[in-house]
Amino acid sequence: MEAERQQKENVEKTEIVKTSNSGAVPVLVEKAAKTEFDRQFTANGNFAPVRELTYLSETSGRITKLLVDEGSFVSQGAMLARVDDELLSTDLKSSEVNMKQLKVDMERNEAALKNGGVTQKQYDDAKLQYELAIAKVESANRRVKDTYVKAPIQGTINKKYVELGSYLTPGTKMFDIVDVSRLKLAVSVPEAQVINLKVGQSVKVTSNVYPEVNYTGKITFIASKGDATLNYPVEMEIANVSGKALKAGMYGTAQFEMPKMDPAILVARTAFVGGVNSNNVYVMEGEIAKLRKVVAGRIFGDRVEVREGLSEGDIVITSGQINLADGSKVTVQK
Repeated sequence: MEAERQQKENVEKTEIVKTSNSGAVPVLVEKAAKTEFDRQFTANGNFAPVRELTYLSETSGRITKLLVDEGSFVSQGAMLARVDDELLSTDLKSSEVNMKQLKVDMERNEAALKNGGVTQKQYDDAKLQYELAIAKVESANRRVKDTYVKAPIQGTINKKYVELGSYLTPGTKMFDIVDVSRLKLAVSVPEAQVINLKVGQSVKVTSNVYPEVNYTGKITFIASKGDATLNYPVEMEIANVSGKALKAGMYGTAQFEMPKMDPAILVARTAFVGGVNSNNVYVMEGEIAKLRKVVAGRIFGDRVEVREGLSEGDIVITSGQINLADGSKVTVQK
């Protein structure tokens, strides 16, 4: 089979050489025509939760109650665990007693100041001690409250790092909480399409796991700077659907509807001599190749919009330009 293929290629090359020797360069062509095309495009990405966090302990002590497990759904403010607060409660009570005593001392000094029984400095010192005691009570009260571990957001306990009886110190990792009531989908959009997108725009989103469901997304972020391939990160937020709920990490497709575009002349990308940026193509006039200066527009895959320089019906050379010069004789290769 390989030998037959090589033999066929050699025959084709021989025919091309024969034609070239006759003075005409063999080329491939297409007729320029205005094209109506659907500008809808899709982009793929993976769903991620809009909100997720790792809860870290804010206090020291041993866990005396553990009220959730992996997979548990919790609402914001729900109790997750209880930490032994015996010593902290004792500190709070001691601080409160001390604060009350210092308040009495301050009030006595305030009365004595009016009668000249104490100096202004003695009163100021008593007032300062009372204010410091208030701050100490507030701090102790906060430490006691921290022993009631509550969920800062609603979501599902995705990972549990502690058990009943575990000893905590500030910063101990306790839970991963993931909220998938809303998801976000991050995709990359080419420069030609991103200019038509706006924050707040609705986007239809589909998923392989539930292909029959159309989820509604809303664009929340469009990057101001593209990557090396001139693609721009775009993020959208999607509300989950009851009974067909998506999970973080699943594969999703965003289907962008673009504004309707008037028919335009599209030619093969290979028609451009030395690349699209050259804005030069060869047009076949009779049996002669003429170099034509054009203005290239947007690129759609292997097709390029030509804004100026071509008219409907022009015969554009799409292959064989390497052997051409302006005015060369050409023949269309079948």
